[in-house]
Amino acid sequence: MSAERASVSSVRVHRVEGGRRTEADDLLVTEEPLEIRLGHGPLDDRQEIRLSVTMRTPGHDGELALGFLFTEGLIASPDEVVRVTVCANVKEEERGNVVRAELRPDVVVDPSRWQRNFYVTSSCGVCGKSSIEAVHVLRQQPLRPWGVLDPAVITALPGRLGDAQTVFRRTGGLHAAALFDRRGGLVLLREDVGRHNAVDKIIGAALHARMDRSDQMLLVSGRAGFELVQKCVVAGIPLMAAVGAPSSLALRLAQESGLTLVGFLRSDRFNLYAGGV
Repeated sequence: MSAERASVSSVRVHRVEGGRRTEADDLLVTEEPLEIRLGHGPLDDRQEIRLSVTMRTPGHDGELALGFLFTEGLIASPDEVVRVTVCANVKEEERGNVVRAELRPDVVVDPSRWQRNFYVTSSCGVCGKSSIEAVHVLRQQPLRPWGVLDPAVITALPGRLGDAQTVFRRTGGLHAAALFDRRGGLVLLREDVGRHNAVDKIIGAALHARMDRSDQMLLVSGRAGFELVQKCVVAGIPLMAAVGAPSSLALRLAQESGLTLVGFLRSDRFNLYAGGV
């Protein structure tokens, strides 16, 4: 089954227009839980950790798992993951919704450190200073400065994103994340019911392809919240643009990390919040 076919579901609806009601076919974006498990330890004594459950749009689940592990600091490199597979030995209702990432036998697992990372990334409204410090720890190399922005390149991005959003045009219920090169050429696009999942899928795909992310831009279809900016910084992407607004903590992280941050991006205007000059 292709990623796009798995991403939509057909339903019958009652459509009301001008006081008249008719039956019609409609398409909804599919939303299902995905459990990410982690296999680790020596080959003769493998252990399993049930790591996370996220609501996502089916498709590109391996990329989602890889991107999640990397941006949350659970792995330092995609080379630490041998493979990501769909788990077959699960309950019938879980079939297709559980994946397991197999770590290399020599990778040391420290669940207590992971638990602290999860707390930090989920508590940005409570303890922003700790959150930003944690991201700096996760980020292994400084971001390459983007330099001066070309407004014509930046304002062309939303149109190119919209043209490529095939599932969104059919359902209207998806977030999108896309990587573009310095000239504004579309490199990768992923859609998902969750904005964080869309970004994790993009980063996972880039990691799997061994892309050099230091000269690329990330565009998201919603706002630039702290957690999305965090994922961008950890992934080493020097410019992030958003259709919506950044939060105050997201801006602080961008400024302290050297990330060029664009918000309220439209076809004819945008706000430049950090970098780019």
